[in-house]
Amino acid sequence: MSLKDRISEDIKTAMKAKDKLRLETVRSIKKVILEEESTARGKGQEGLTETQELEVLTRLAKQRKDAIAQYTDANRSDLADKEAAELIIIEEYLPEQLSDADVEAVIDGLIAKTGATSAKDMGKVMGPAMKELKGRADGAKVQAMVKAKLAS
Repeated sequence: MSLKDRISEDIKTAMKAKDKLRLETVRSIKKVILEEESTARGKGQEGLTETQELEVLTRLAKQRKDAIAQYTDANRSDLADKEAAELIIIEEYLPEQLSDADVEAVIDGLIAKTGATSAKDMGKVMGPAMKELKGRADGAKVQAMVKAKLAS
């Protein structure tokens, strides 16, 4: 089942269950995907690839995380809680996130493969790392791990 089909089914399910938050969140996901598809068609694509869909979901999740941080800093726990609930729903559509140990193992392998030895070589590792870990690990976490490993 494609992501769009799954989202359409989830919208119907949320409507039947009268789950307002889930309905709003899933509709917002569908809206962004449709907008991205429209843009892709303008560039000659038929629709979004699975990778592009993953990028959209990752971007939406990152937006929610940023909003949670901003609302928490502004002492608006009510809004932060709503964003956190939406984030949980969005994450249901993302692939399972890798553990820190798994991410570290991938980074160690890439450092050995590229021969990176110092912080100057960070770019050699980050490109392949983000390509391999796309959607399965937070970019900021990957960057921090690579930086720590190359600094020592």
